[in-house]
Amino acid sequence: MARATESKQPLYTQNILAVDIGTTTISCHHFDRSGISLYHTSRKVQLLQPHPGWVELDPLILWEQFVDVITEVIEASNLKASDVTALGISTMRGTFLTWDRQTGRPYHNFISWQDMRSHTYVESWNKSLTLKSLNIGSKFLHMILRQKKYLAGSVINFATQHASIRLHWLLKSRPELAKKAEMGVLAFGTIDSWLIWNLTKGQVHVTDYSNASSTGMFDPFVMEWSSLLTSLLNVPLRVLPKVVDTSGCICESHKDIFGAPIPVRALVADQQAAVFGQCCFDLGDVNCTMGTGSFVNINTGSYPHASVAGLYPLVGWKIGGETVYLAEGNAAGCGTAMEWAGKMGFYDDVTETSDTAFSVESSDGVYFVPAFSGLQAPINDNKSCVSMMGIKSTTSKAHVMRAILESIAFRFTQLYETVIEETHIPLMSSVNLTGQTLDRPSQTDMSALGAAFLAGLACGVWQSRDELKAIRCSQALFQPKASIREKYMKSFDEWKEAVHRSRDWYKWD
Repeated sequence: MARATESKQPLYTQNILAVDIGTTTISCHHFDRSGISLYHTSRKVQLLQPHPGWVELDPLILWEQFVDVITEVIEASNLKASDVTALGISTMRGTFLTWDRQTGRPYHNFISWQDMRSHTYVESWNKSLTLKSLNIGSKFLHMILRQKKYLAGSVINFATQHASIRLHWLLKSRPELAKKAEMGVLAFGTIDSWLIWNLTKGQVHVTDYSNASSTGMFDPFVMEWSSLLTSLLNVPLRVLPKVVDTSGCICESHKDIFGAPIPVRALVADQQAAVFGQCCFDLGDVNCTMGTGSFVNINTGSYPHASVAGLYPLVGWKIGGETVYLAEGNAAGCGTAMEWAGKMGFYDDVTETSDTAFSVESSDGVYFVPAFSGLQAPINDNKSCVSMMGIKSTTSKAHVMRAILESIAFRFTQLYETVIEETHIPLMSSVNLTGQTLDRPSQTDMSALGAAFLAGLACGVWQSRDELKAIRCSQALFQPKASIREKYMKSFDEWKEAVHRSRDWYKWD
């Protein structure tokens, strides 16, 4: 149910700005009340790789880019900062920073969700007797006492994508930061927290529930930072930001930044924003996003799904008394596979890839495994390697391109099947491999639209979610074909054999 927390303004003054910070780009859109993007601009996110497996971002450059895209959109739209009704911010998840509370100076670069430096900690923790005992003990206590606080402990399983395990690595590797954390001088935050800190010149240290639930330190069953998880990882609770609603009165930007205060009315993690932008408001609704990673999110309603197959129970959004949860599966390397294919010369223009792939009837037995960051649910193997199998003297560029594109579809299918098996919820959407109809929206930047929707609901631009559903437009519907499905299922089985041979490849210390 939407909340109107501010008086409704005349239609011609309703200007919603939405910033979306993804792994590769940071963009800003100017939306009107009809949900149309009137103007948008973007900057390329500058990823740093100081060591093999390390992925970082410069926090000062990211802040400059954030201000730049907002300023450009305001000026190009012939607006003043005071004309902006509300700002919504969507950010990639799990990328974190620590900084000095007194000076606001970062102690290091952002450590990206793609970063693999904590892999040894992940391996040792997940195999440890401590964690196994915790899983079993928590499950037993929940069965006996039926208290929600034991559910999180029963399904804890760390992954390199979790900010928690990388923060643990940081505090172990840099004892001076661990000391600052104990003293309360150090502040932790994901990208949204850093932006709000700077927008308010250090006055507000917050994150929202969707971002908090993606860190690996939040308990979605009791809706607070987990004292159990933070204690396990030696992370003082005092370093963590206050958790606030996804949509509401987050803060006002300092007037010196844009010339006048801009009301920030939504903070949301990018995948949850995409789910909201797709209007997946009902139990069982499914959203698939294919970007740097492929994500399948299913709306599980008012209760978090306790998974044992690597699906993360997440908070989709919290608005007032309503909390909506998601179960998520992700494949981190799919978009990276496309970028790699371009660098290797398999295509010049990404728009040509489909025509190239379908210029041949099949991949001719070539299979590609996109394990650039290991393989996530339902495989959960960080030691998997990227591989291409079945190459012959007759293999062409088109065969390789088709194999790469098909690998993305195959990984999505694995995620989809896991979601069905795990949640037991009837699904409404998700083509030939799954046997489901796929609805592709006309608006491609769904994370930005979701952030705009959430911000607009908070200030009364839209009064209900029915209004939002009326705004959403479909570009195309893809219907499954039985004959093609049968053909692909054979290829899918052979691809899974390629995946099996790619597993446990790296032998880390």
